[in-house]
Amino acid sequence: MAGPSESRRVADALRAAILGGELADGARLPSLAALVREYGVTTDVARHAIAALRAERLVVTRHGAGAYVSRFTPITRRSPARLSRDGWGQGQAIQDHDTGPRPRTVDIVVSEIRAPEMIAVALGVRVGQKVLSRSRRFLVEDRPVQLSTSFLPLSLARGTPIVYTDTGPGGLYARLADIGHAPARFVEVVNARAPHPDEREALELPTTTGLVFEITRRAYDDADRCVEVNQMVLDTTAYTLEYRFPA
Repeated sequence: MAGPSESRRVADALRAAILGGELADGARLPSLAALVREYGVTTDVARHAIAALRAERLVVTRHGAGAYVSRFTPITRRSPARLSRDGWGQGQAIQDHDTGPRPRTVDIVVSEIRAPEMIAVALGVRVGQKVLSRSRRFLVEDRPVQLSTSFLPLSLARGTPIVYTDTGPGGLYARLADIGHAPARFVEVVNARAPHPDEREALELPTTTGLVFEITRRAYDDADRCVEVNQMVLDTTAYTLEYRFPA
């Protein structure tokens, strides 16, 4: 059975080619079949080698198109500054704080779903009661990096721009402020775990990728009512989490 040393040997050779300029930025790496022939290894070994380089942020994988050299600069997600009212209150998108001018696209699906227990308890509604779901898939420089789904009580969202795919300047939190429920405090919980199959597909993660960041955020208004639960899944190879707070 192939051991880690074999995938390391393939990864070392490809890394040397990338860092030495033999494989330039944007160049397509040899296919798995080509790596199997060249290095005399199994497909799983070749796949592990590519995954290792992706984790090192030297290559990106594109679903159905192979792997390409890309020196992807990790996104620094700075908290709590990114959630400051000074940003969204002035019409700035939270993601602008993370990515700045880097090219970014987002796929958005808005729907009504029946609240599972965790969401229902947090929002103070009955289990199974309908709530608004805002599901987003963020891509930076054409690379999927984050999945994010916000859940809100329909009693707050209905009849407001919150039900639209484009909520307007400042995003969701600015619209909550417009109706008198501006977030006054946030609670975020961060865990690391293996991605679920649908998350792996949506983020275009290789089958050997180990972990994603799972971040659950609750937003509370001045009355200490939870007005949003946001469940996020981040590609760990695309993000650096940075927290700054006074001593």
